[in-house]
Amino acid sequence: MTLWIIFAVMTAAAIFAVVWPLGQKPRALRSGSDRLVYQDQLQEVGRDRAAGLIGETEAESARVEISRRLLAASAAEMSASAPPPLRYRRAAAIVAIVAIVIVPAVAGGFYLRLGSPNIPDQSAFGRRAAPQSGQSVEQLVSQLEAHLAGNPKDGAGWQVIAPVYLRLGRFDDAVLALRKVIALNGDNSTRESDLGEALVGAANGVVPDAAKLAFQHAVDGDPEDAKARYFLGLADEQDGNREAAAAKWRAMLDDAPRGAPWASFVRSALARIGSEPAAGDPAAARGSAMAADNMNDPQQTAMIRSMVQRLADRLQIDGSDVAGWLRLVRAYVVLGDRDKAKNAATEARRALQDRPEDIKQIDAIVKGLGLEG
Repeated sequence: MTLWIIFAVMTAAAIFAVVWPLGQKPRALRSGSDRLVYQDQLQEVGRDRAAGLIGETEAESARVEISRRLLAASAAEMSASAPPPLRYRRAAAIVAIVAIVIVPAVAGGFYLRLGSPNIPDQSAFGRRAAPQSGQSVEQLVSQLEAHLAGNPKDGAGWQVIAPVYLRLGRFDDAVLALRKVIALNGDNSTRESDLGEALVGAANGVVPDAAKLAFQHAVDGDPEDAKARYFLGLADEQDGNREAAAAKWRAMLDDAPRGAPWASFVRSALARIGSEPAAGDPAAARGSAMAADNMNDPQQTAMIRSMVQRLADRLQIDGSDVAGWLRLVRAYVVLGDRDKAKNAATEARRALQDRPEDIKQIDAIVKGLGLEG
């Protein structure tokens, strides 16, 4: 009898835990303060990285974690702001009846048929670990995407998701999101620079004309924008104008603040094109060694080659994309694979043999990059 009394008390406590929240009034909506705080934190990480206060690894890790929290805060805010479902009280009453009557009756019936107080409990080692309740970044992105599908003019939402797309390597989505941000929230140097970066990623590491325009707008608004200045130099290199690229990168080193975190990367670019940093650069003596270290990073090289290979594979399936062939030839030159660049140009001519105007573009880039002969 004692056992049944204990069961009754436990059942009553469980029912109370379920029914009690149903009788409470909905809480007041949370403000968007959390989202604003995380947005400020993302900007702060960017400022600290630009000032050299933290390394790239720490900055990237902080951006991913803050982005995850920002997405979670945005999802919570949107969920809290949603109107309550219709017939809420009737649904609550149904849930209460189920909890008070049906659940105990069903549980008791199963226990009387299958259960026994003499059966020992399962050991802790035999239990499976409970699944984590935290949502992944992909799940949070999906929630925000669903919100933006129904609210395409939510500039704050596009602002939140754009940098996350960049970190995930979803460059086409990042381009769309950043164009939305600029259209809805206004233009500035940071947004133009990010848009240019996304366009370069979507073009498999090649700087297309649209990216050049975005980077130029960024520099017009902020002449010290290091990312935009670097990519404008890279565009000159890819166009075969190494002198112009070297001039831009040397100017960056001349203007670089002490301890600029991007300075070694610019030195590596100068070393790649056979140029040297400015003589007045205090780190010029060790610039070549640092450049070699950067260019030999296996992860960086593998990532770039993987992007170029995907472009090459796509062109083998559909060789009608002349812009794709131009990007592929430039990409091979940037990687130092001049033989592959020549072979790509030959394959392009073969694929475009019925389109003489497009072949002229291939011939022009071959001449501009010095691939003749």
